[in-house]
Parts: sequence; C-alpha cells; structure tokens
Amino acid sequence: MGDISCSNGISNGNGVHGKSLPLNGYRKSCWYEEEIEENLRWSFALNSILHTGATLYQDIALLDTKPFGKALVIDGKLQSAETDEFIYHESLVHPALLHHPNPRTIFIMGGGEGSTAREILRHKTAEKVTMCDIDEEVVEFCKSYLIVNREAFCDPRLELIINDARAELESREEGYDVIIGDLADPIEGGPCYKLYTKSFYEFTIKPRLNPGGIFVTQAGPAGIFSHTEVFSCIYNTLRQVFKYVVPFSAHIPSFADTWGWVMASDTPFLLGADELDVRMKQRIKGENRYLDGKTFSSASTLSKAVRNSLDNETHVYTEGTARFIYGHGHGSAHRNTKG
Repeated sequence: MGDISCSNGISNGNGVHGKSLPLNGYRKSCWYEEEIEENLRWSFALNSILHTGATLYQDIALLDTKPFGKALVIDGKLQSAETDEFIYHESLVHPALLHHPNPRTIFIMGGGEGSTAREILRHKTAEKVTMCDIDEEVVEFCKSYLIVNREAFCDPRLELIINDARAELESREEGYDVIIGDLADPIEGGPCYKLYTKSFYEFTIKPRLNPGGIFVTQAGPAGIFSHTEVFSCIYNTLRQVFKYVVPFSAHIPSFADTWGWVMASDTPFLLGADELDVRMKQRIKGENRYLDGKTFSSASTLSKAVRNSLDNETHVYTEGTARFIYGHGHGSAHRNTKG
C-alpha cells in the first residue's frame, strides 16, 4: 500500500487560469506515502529511490529517506529504517535471550535483513544461529545494500537457509533454546500469516524448543487503537499453547506507531530489571542503544486500555480465522498499489 510521488515544488494557491504555479526557490521533491488505515496515511520526504522491484513472494523497495535514512519497504509496508531499527531489533532479540539461562542455539524465522542475526551474535553464549528466510532475493538484496549487517552475514556461527520456516522446522530434529519470529506482518495475500496460527505454535514451534526454551515473535502494531488488529489475538493465541506469555511494546518513530512483541515459554519469566542489567554486562558485546532492564520493565507494563483488551481477547488465530493488518500482499488478487 506504499506510494512514491514526486512534485515540482509547492503550490502558492494563486494559479493563472486555474493552474497552480510553484513557488520560486523550491526544488523538486519526492515523498513516500504509506496507507496505514483507510483514512490515515503516513508520508516522509525522500532523498532518492535506491531500488524497487518484485521478487517471487514480495514487492521490495529501498528508499533513502530524509528523516529516517535508508528504509526497507516490503509489500508497501515499512519494515526497517536506518535511524531507529535498533529499537525494534534490540526489543525482539535481547529479552528472550537474556531470560534464557544459557541460549546457545537460536533459530530465526525470517530476518532476511540480517539485523536480528546481528543482535543475536552479540551474545557470547550464542554458538549456532540458524536464519531461515523464504525469499532469497530479499536476503541477497539486504546483503548488498545494508552495510551495517555485513559482519553478521559473514559470522561463522550463522547458518543461512532459504526455505519456508515451517517446512524447515518440521524437517529438523534438533531443538533450539530460543526461536525468534522476525516475520513480515500478517497481511492478506502475504507469505507469513500461517506462521501466526495456534496449530503452528503448538505442533511446529513448541516441539522444536529445548526444555526451558523461549519463543518470541514480532506481533504487529500495539498502539492504543491499533493493538486490536493482530497484537491482542497473537497474544491470546500463544496463551493457548504456552504457560507463561509476556506481551511488550515500544514506540518506533518510523513506523508511526507503538510496536508489539510477545514472548512465551513453559518456564516462568522471573528476572527483574537489575538481574537483566547484570546479564547484559556479562553476556552482550558492546552497549545496547535502547534496551536495559528498566526499559524492558517499562515495555512490558502496558497501558490500562491495552491490558484490558488483552485480558478480554477471545480470538484465536487459525488459518480459517486469520486477522490481518491493513494492506494486501504480493499474492493478493485485490492488490491495488505497489510499493
């Protein structure tokens, strides 16, 4: 649902014979616009369009934006921006790995951009990281363009697999200490929505977790109004499968919303802020830019309105009763714009 538009300046409103004239001194500008909801759009200025194209599974674009640096857009949805992707990826990775006593083997579903692997590989305990993304073109594209992740792609601990994550997990016999869902949002016609279902969590994810293992997934918009799209039902679905489920969220400026993650395990999450900080110092190379113990305590303390929604959510995510965020994927028959 993303559009790129260019204009030759800004109209002064005083046209000749009904035609608007640009104000002198304004250069041609390009804007990226994303339709977040039917009556709500989010746009920002571009320096340049670095690449647009379509893979077998998804539309893809790399934009050089004025407010957020390089931004990766898939199926018309902003996936990651240079200036604030650390908020998303530190939130996705570190709480799960820190709550685990000794996370040595980690499986990433999706994550083709490489940022999730980058954050995991900062952990001294990580011995083997398997990243499984369905779209080889996206992975190769990110390897070429996203310089910040080149070191992660070259790390000998990283095993890169091009496959459907469900098929890959079902074909493997080994277990994992942590499984991370760094998937595209569940959108109609997109490739990922089946990886948010109860049957997938129950029959594919849970059997592949080692004793004490932790699963964490990105769970879509979690704002005061937007959390009812998919965040609340992903949370409720995981509650049907795991004993202990923790939802948390953070504001991501380039997403124009608060974003949500859900962490789940059959072992309770008992660490407080101070214990998390101790483990960060012991285990993680370098300093986090966003996440520390107090930040996670805050992130997992949701607002009254969102807590009430989550407590009262009854919808369970299945293939037949899937919920989607606003938009349509590459495979949708009623897709009407291309990113």
